[in-house]
Amino acid sequence: MVRDGERNRNSTCFHQHSSLGAIFQWLAYLSVIHHKIIHCSIMPKNYQHILALVFAVKEINENPTILPNITLGFHIYDSYTNNRMTYRAILDLISMHPRYVPNYRCGIERNLMTVIGGLDFGTSLYMATILVPSTTFMNQFIFLHFLSFQLSYGSFAPENTDQSRPTSFYRMVPNDDHQYTGIVELLLHFSWTWVGLLAGNNESGEKCMQTLQPLLSSKHICLAFLERTPQASYAYNNLPLLYLQVNQVIVKSKASAVIFCGNSASILALLPMLAQWEGGNVAGTPMRKVWILTAQLDFIGTTYPKRWDMQVFQGSISFTVHSNEVQRFRDFLQPLNPFEENGDGFLKQFWTLVFRCLFPNSNMEEKPNGSCTGEEKLEELPSSDFEMSMTAHSYSVYNAVYAMAHALHNTLLHRYKQRLHPFLRSVSFNNSAGEKISFGENRELETGFDITNLVTFPNNSYVRIKVGRIDLEAPPGKRFSIHVDKMVWHKSFLQVPPHSVCSPSCPPGSRKKKKEGEKFCCYDCAPCPEGRIASQKDMNDCIGCSEDHYPNKDQTQCIPKTISFLTFGEPLGMCIAFLSLLFFLLTLLVLVIFAKHQDTPLVRANNRDLTYTLLTSLLLCFLCPFIFLSRPDRVTCLVRQIAFGVVFTATVSCVLAKTITVVLAFMATKPGSRMRKWVGKRLASAIVTTVLSCSLIQIGICAVWLGTSPPFPNSDSHSVMDKIILDCNEGSVVMFYCVLGYMGFLAFVSFVVAFLARKLPDSFNEAKFIIFSMLLFCSVWVSFVPVYLSTKGKYMVAVEIFSILASSAGLLGFIFSPKCYIIVLRPDLNDKHEVGSEANRHILDGSKGA
Repeated sequence: MVRDGERNRNSTCFHQHSSLGAIFQWLAYLSVIHHKIIHCSIMPKNYQHILALVFAVKEINENPTILPNITLGFHIYDSYTNNRMTYRAILDLISMHPRYVPNYRCGIERNLMTVIGGLDFGTSLYMATILVPSTTFMNQFIFLHFLSFQLSYGSFAPENTDQSRPTSFYRMVPNDDHQYTGIVELLLHFSWTWVGLLAGNNESGEKCMQTLQPLLSSKHICLAFLERTPQASYAYNNLPLLYLQVNQVIVKSKASAVIFCGNSASILALLPMLAQWEGGNVAGTPMRKVWILTAQLDFIGTTYPKRWDMQVFQGSISFTVHSNEVQRFRDFLQPLNPFEENGDGFLKQFWTLVFRCLFPNSNMEEKPNGSCTGEEKLEELPSSDFEMSMTAHSYSVYNAVYAMAHALHNTLLHRYKQRLHPFLRSVSFNNSAGEKISFGENRELETGFDITNLVTFPNNSYVRIKVGRIDLEAPPGKRFSIHVDKMVWHKSFLQVPPHSVCSPSCPPGSRKKKKEGEKFCCYDCAPCPEGRIASQKDMNDCIGCSEDHYPNKDQTQCIPKTISFLTFGEPLGMCIAFLSLLFFLLTLLVLVIFAKHQDTPLVRANNRDLTYTLLTSLLLCFLCPFIFLSRPDRVTCLVRQIAFGVVFTATVSCVLAKTITVVLAFMATKPGSRMRKWVGKRLASAIVTTVLSCSLIQIGICAVWLGTSPPFPNSDSHSVMDKIILDCNEGSVVMFYCVLGYMGFLAFVSFVVAFLARKLPDSFNEAKFIIFSMLLFCSVWVSFVPVYLSTKGKYMVAVEIFSILASSAGLLGFIFSPKCYIIVLRPDLNDKHEVGSEANRHILDGSKGA
């Protein structure tokens, strides 16, 4: 007998269950506090919860392996979503007396009682305030010896619930913190950073706001608006006010994604207005929103007028407690018939509501056309009225009955008839769908959430498609999964998946620039500074490339820098190698010509040994560029500058010796000159000494250089953006310029001496040619310094090489080309008399003696 006290004993809201509703003696029965809203008529959607209860009890009673020789029964009470009625139902349940005497129940001292109830947490909490204390109090009396346990099948505990306090309150749902984490993962998956939040004016709505706000902020997701929905009764009486609120908040917001937290009553406050909006009755503007609904809010389980257009929720994304298909449940539903005696007093009322037919002797105020025949089929009903598949809440009811039965079974096995609590807490079993059912530390079911996508149809029917899962058994980081290809979106969206952002995405190559006075999700886009990149969209700041990479033109990625040094393989290197080889061969040709005509007066007058030494030095000078054309390493960096300095010093020393020889020879021709004794062997020895002394000084400078701060290989990744320049660091810049300065000093002395001897009477005065060669030499190396300092990388090396080639070619051309012209083309001028002055003849005589 299902009853609600003396006052409601004859109410049509409660019906007699002849077979399934009896209170069975000896051990066990269940009571269900059923949640419904519309006065005394049951909700067609929630009726499945009752059927799931009946189905589970029927399966257990027919199963010989669970509670053999024991039959389960149940009572069903209505909370009316009213606190007072909830308390009254619980008092009636535990007292069974017209005067509602708590903790006194006559005749059933040995019965254990389990209460399944509370679709919303408020209902569950009101029940617990009576059930939990009563358990403690009743155990103090010998004549009151029964236990009560509460299993909530749809409610989530708010954050401030004291989980440490001993209680017999169990939840057939997981911890909803995982749900909120899943919502954030969903937003991140679709890059929705500008979202709205509507929360119901109840405990679950408050918990949702307090939990979600810090989570969203930590993931850089902004709330476009945060609103509380008014109570359903308030909304119905103040629809214009509600319309104004929604018009100002929801519709005008750029946020396409709206999170809706609350319960079924919460959404009833908005359904009328939203239905009008979708139907085009408000401003003729479609509401382009993706509704993200929490597990506490099941709007498709509510009763609403058929004139309301539910298309506004097309494509909604709902988080529901994980459920699975119970195959035999459909077989249980199909034979249901209101004309058969099955003890279900709700069935006729349900049949009348969903099939809109009339039973004989019906006293309903609105008489639907047609009579109920019993031939109507449940599977033909639209899903908005009834679903043949077990819903998430019905699945929780089904598991709650089995959890109680398994706990009671284990209690009996251990012969502890009044100690059900520890067995219920440790219960673990596989249900008929093959899923493991067990409770966690906080008496919450260890399961996850399903993510469903709602597809609606013009007749307000719908299909729920599972598109994702929050699997608590998966490894961290892989608990959230979603299949976007299965999802259906609202037809009003111009692009799917839709965007829900405050500002358009900043393309790669740019960064987000915060707008003053607005949330961080609202920003402008600014191009990255030079040398920095943004490889992804919506980067908060641009990043720099590593030293061996550089930004591309669009500043979207880092490209590896190319290694740059002067090589033979590039045009500049080929040109230098060609010129070096050409001048080397020309110098070698001059040396061959002089060797072949070594006994001619012109060659003898130029001091053959000194000439050969000068030409050999020039040969080495023209080979120096090949050292500069190799990859800089430790050996080449040490050799290139030292070899260049020593070889060029020897070359300039030879030129200086030639200049001194000319001057001494002319001074020796003067009458009574003491210089005559230097002409001959002594002059040759002095020349050798001069060359060696000048070269040894340069060698000493280079030795000091190598001993203090020698050159070393260096890689420069900053001078040129797209290249890593390999070069030789000179080590000590002072020593490098000392080497150059000493060569310049010798060249300057040669120039001065040759300049002073330029007017000496001679038909072939070599001093004139030395002046031009030294003038070119000094001009090249003086201009080398600023040009060298103003270039970078391989072009710096090229400047030094061209200076070497230019100065060496100047010496070769100005000193030896006139002589080669006479030797090869004018041999008639190559005799002792034609060569010239007495001074040259002294040189010739001296060379002959030598």
